Amino acid sequence: MQEKIKKIASRIREMRELSDLRVEEVAARLGISTADYNHYESGEADIPASILLELASIFNVDMGLLLTGEEPRMHFYSVTRRDKGVCVERRKAYRYQNLASNFIHAKAEPFLVTVDPKPAGDTPTKNAHPGQEFNYLLEGRLRLYIRDQEIDLEHGDSIYFDSSCPHAMCALDNKPARFLAIIL
Repeated sequence: MQEKIKKIASRIREMRELSDLRVEEVAARLGISTADYNHYESGEADIPASILLELASIFNVDMGLLLTGEEPRMHFYSVTRRDKGVCVERRKAYRYQNLASNFIHAKAEPFLVTVDPKPAGDTPTKNAHPGQEFNYLLEGRLRLYIRDQEIDLEHGDSIYFDSSCPHAMCALDNKPARFLAIIL
């Protein structure tokens, strides 16, 4: 996985340089510190899916280009076979598979997300990103933290929310939870 992160980081650096943007400018647009951005661009840190989505917007490219190094080329449809989505590391407890990385000019980014359980009493760190998000729970149970709210979801439940609100997720019952996430 580390090699994949390094390749994505290299593409991000190249896109920033081609866009004639300084590290400080991109970090400011992302709302993160220059040090954090440098960790992403050097491949020293896993790059959150939300940051990749924002970088694609800043560089005016499809997210698939950042993930795979190939320009998405499917115009009418894009099929992703089971377990073949492009993997994106977000945090150690989250595993993302992009389900439409080859569709050109996608208006949404669909992901299959697996959240591993954490030790009891361990509240996950919240993050926020521009846009909106739809999550549909496929298996397990999940606690979603949004602002000061805690919402428990079960198989078949869904939630749509403003993803600029700080949010985090935690698998319940000491079992992984899997859900479909669509980021708009």
